[in-house]
Amino acid sequence: MSRIVLYWHPMSSATPVACALAELGVAHERVKIDITQGEQRRPDYLALNPNGKVPTLTVDGAPMFEALAIEMWLGETYGVQQGLWPAEGTPERLQAMAWSTWSYVTYGAQMLRVEAARHLGQPDDPHSSAGHKAMDELLALLDTRLAERPFILGASYSLADLIVASVIGYSAYLGAPVQKHPHVTAWLQQVQARPSMQIDA
Repeated sequence: MSRIVLYWHPMSSATPVACALAELGVAHERVKIDITQGEQRRPDYLALNPNGKVPTLTVDGAPMFEALAIEMWLGETYGVQQGLWPAEGTPERLQAMAWSTWSYVTYGAQMLRVEAARHLGQPDDPHSSAGHKAMDELLALLDTRLAERPFILGASYSLADLIVASVIGYSAYLGAPVQKHPHVTAWLQQVQARPSMQIDA
């Protein structure tokens, strides 16, 4: 069995990875990197993750970074056997990759516009307004999909739900109009209620 180590900080972008590990029941060691004290910029940590951010996951000492890449690797490596990630070569696998990437890249780009304006103390900035509008439109797409099926991939919960819900949930904290979309709201509540999602509780 591989030795897996997660370098993380609570309430950070590493949290969804910790939740995925919990959902899958993967044995691992957890090392806290105190980003409030700048530990992510230590030379020994930068040797693992040159971005100087969390999360980092090492597998038998070999590092990988970027939460989305780690989450999809966990799905491929541990989730297929448990029915939490679709098998390679299936249409569901294509959808899992597409929606997971959509959440981090397409939706995430708009979320970052809002977050940047918030950090600058300019919540009424035109970029922030445009970001909110774009998130609303993207949430409508997700709502349409969830009106046709209870979970991202169909009848059953999967890691794709965890991945997408982690991003959508954070965007709600930033003021995204999630509550305008009833199917998204109901789905998000259901995913967030899972025991594996209580990592930072």
